[in-house]
Amino acid sequence: MKVEQIQRAMSVGVIGGLGAIGSADLYAKMTRTAAKAANKDKDRVKVLFGQQAFDDADMAGAENAQTNTRKLYVFDMLREFEQRGTSAVLLPCFISHTFIDEVQAEVGVPIIDMLAAIRRHLAQRLPKLQKIGVLTSSYVRKKALFEKYFAGDCELLYPSAVMQHACLMRAVYGTTGIKNGYLDGESIDLLYRACKDLLDQGAQVIVPGMTEIATVAEALGARGIPIIDTNQIYAESALNFQPGQVGRSFKIGVVGGVGPAATVDFIEKVIRNTPAARDQDHIKLVVEHNPKIPDRTDNLIGDGADPTVAIYAACKRLENDNADMIAIPCNTAHAFVERIQSYLSIPIVNMLSETVSYIGKRHGDKTCIGLLATSGTIASRVYQHAVDQYAGQGKFRMITPDAAHQDLVMDVIYGAQGVKAGFINDEVRAKLLRAIAHLVANGADVIVLGCTELPLLIAQDDKFDVGGRCVPVLDPTEILALKCVALAGPTSRKAA
Repeated sequence: MKVEQIQRAMSVGVIGGLGAIGSADLYAKMTRTAAKAANKDKDRVKVLFGQQAFDDADMAGAENAQTNTRKLYVFDMLREFEQRGTSAVLLPCFISHTFIDEVQAEVGVPIIDMLAAIRRHLAQRLPKLQKIGVLTSSYVRKKALFEKYFAGDCELLYPSAVMQHACLMRAVYGTTGIKNGYLDGESIDLLYRACKDLLDQGAQVIVPGMTEIATVAEALGARGIPIIDTNQIYAESALNFQPGQVGRSFKIGVVGGVGPAATVDFIEKVIRNTPAARDQDHIKLVVEHNPKIPDRTDNLIGDGADPTVAIYAACKRLENDNADMIAIPCNTAHAFVERIQSYLSIPIVNMLSETVSYIGKRHGDKTCIGLLATSGTIASRVYQHAVDQYAGQGKFRMITPDAAHQDLVMDVIYGAQGVKAGFINDEVRAKLLRAIAHLVANGADVIVLGCTELPLLIAQDDKFDVGGRCVPVLDPTEILALKCVALAGPTSRKAA
C-alpha cells in the first residue's frame, strides 16, 4: 500500500498489554511501515512501545464483561506517553475503542482512531461496498461500535449466534485460541467457518474487529477469504496522521494561595460567570494552592525573599497538569510575570492588561484611573505599564493615594485586623471607603481594586457618589474570571 509523506519529527506510541499477540503484531507492522516510509523521507518516525502489568480477563470480549480495569489501564498508559512527549498513540484494542471518548477527554496526546482508519480505507478501496462482514467480540457487538462508524454507509453482517460463540469467540479466547499463542490449526479452522457464515449472508469483505484476528488475516486470505488486515491499515494511518486539537476539555490553571481567600473568590467568580445548566457545563480547573509563596510586596519594597522561583514552579506544575492557560488572582504577583512567561508553553492571562482593556471598552470616557493596591504593586509600576501599553501613552492617567491613605490601604490588606488576617467587616470596609473618597476627590473617574483582597469588601461596579460624582469601582478578579470563561470557548462563555 502506498504511504503518504510522513510528518517530520513524529513519534507514535503503541499501547501494549491489552492483547499481547495483537499489540505485538501492530508494533511490528508499524515499525516496518515506518522504515519503508523513511526511505522516502530523511526523518524516520519514532515508534515507541509501552506496556505495564495488566491482568486481562479470561474472556474480556464476553457480552457482559467489565471494562473498569481496562479503562484505568488505558488512561495510565496514555498519561505515560503524554509525559514522554509522544505525538500520537495507537490503541490496538477494539474493546477500548468503545470508551475512547472517555479517556481522550482527559489527556492531551491524540489517540488515533482505529475504526475511522478502517472506514477511510474501505471507502477509498471499495467505494461500492454494500455488505461488510464483521468478526468482533460479543462485547463490541453489544456496544454497537461498528454501527457508530458505518451506519448508513452499508449493511453490517455478523456471524450467527452459534458461530459467534462456538467458532469466533473460541478461536480467539479458547484453550487453543490465538490469545494463547495458537496462530494456526484449530483457531484458523474455526475462524474460516465464521467467515464462511458471513460470506453466505452476502458479505463482500471481512473486517477483523479483534486485533488478534488481524494477525492471521494472511492465513485466512490464503484460503480464499476476502479479509483485510486491520492492523496494517491502522499502522499506515499513523503515518498519515496530522496531530490537531483533540477532545480534551479546556482547563484553567490557577496559581492559588496568593492570597488564599482571594483564590476562593476567583474560583467562585469563574463558576458564577459560566453559563451552565448542569455540572458538566462548567469549566475544568486545576489549582496549585501554595500559600508558602514568599510575599510579593515584601520583595518589591523591602528585602523579602524573591517569589519568582515559587511562582514559576507553581506555573510549571499547572503546565504539567495539562492546563491550557494560567490565571494568577494576585495583582502584585504580576510584577513577576514577565520574568517567567517565556519559559512556559502556556500563556498567563495578564489580569492587569485585561483590566485596562476592560476600562477602555466599558469606561473609555473616564480617563483618570484611581488605583488602590499594595505598595509593592504601586512601586513596581506594573499597572502603569499596562496603562501605557493600552492604545499608546496618553489614553489614561493613573493616580494613587498619598502616603497617609496608602498606609490606610495597607492596613486594610495586611493589618492585624485586615483582610489577609480574615477580618471582613464594616470597620475595615470604612477604611477602604476613605481611601476611595480620597482618590475621587483628586479626580479619579474610575476606581480599580488592584489587590485581590479588596473585592472581598466591595463588589464589582459598586458606585460611590462623592461630591456629586458617581464613580464606578472595578474588580480585576471579576474581569479576569470573565476573560477566562471567554477563553474557555463558546460553550462556556458569558459575554465579557
